[in-house]
Amino acid sequence: MEENLQALKDLDVTVIAASVDDEDKAAEIAADLSFPIAHGVTRAQADSLGAYWEDRRGIVQPSEFFLGPDHKVIYNMYGSGPVGRMNPPDIVNMIGFVDKQRKGG
Repeated sequence: MEENLQALKDLDVTVIAASVDDEDKAAEIAADLSFPIAHGVTRAQADSLGAYWEDRRGIVQPSEFFLGPDHKVIYNMYGSGPVGRMNPPDIVNMIGFVDKQRKGG
């Protein structure tokens, strides 16, 4: 995501990540990134989003959301395993397309 961050910023997109990791581990990861990472995601939070929680490892599987200017979800993706994460260049293209459609283009 970091490699595509400027293209996303150019589209007026804010990137926020979330993790089940504790604050220290999330801070280690965030040190190499220029977008924030929330920490301590719980099963209750995953359930409230409809995300798949894996009991064996105590993790939430990939769950990605795009919010429009009105903060409503305009696109989402849920994974039930390690495959299925969105490709950052595709995210840039999709947001550009959605933005163009929203503006009547």
